[in-house]
Amino acid sequence: MADSTPQRPVFRNIHITDIASYRLPPAGIVSILHRVSGAMMFLLLPLIIWFFDTSVTSEVSYEEFTAAFSSGIGFVPGVLVKLVALGLIWAYLHHFIAGVRHLWMDATHSVTKQHGHSSALVTLVSSVLLTLALGAKLFGLF
Repeated sequence: MADSTPQRPVFRNIHITDIASYRLPPAGIVSILHRVSGAMMFLLLPLIIWFFDTSVTSEVSYEEFTAAFSSGIGFVPGVLVKLVALGLIWAYLHHFIAGVRHLWMDATHSVTKQHGHSSALVTLVSSVLLTLALGAKLFGLF
């Protein structure tokens, strides 16, 4: 006698060789990027402090700050300084928006799978769009 019930899927741990083919849901991507952006901001904190300090200390230091984006800092070209600043812009925006997402989900008890999926997509899209807008300003497109 054959069993006519469909076989249930078997869930197993992901092996390191499966990582490239594994499809992570948007909420998982946001979670990982939230950690990456936090680590990035922490590791680049000395640069962030230097940016802030030179931009507000005096008019002369502000000129030094703005010159870093055009002529560079020491042997580091200005384009690379702009790319690092753009990375920091993305890290801050993504970390902030993902943090607000978590606070919203905690405050409203919105913990359904569908709400997690849609809010993760909003987080990803809004952080990228805001980064593109500020990046366009940083690179002088407007």
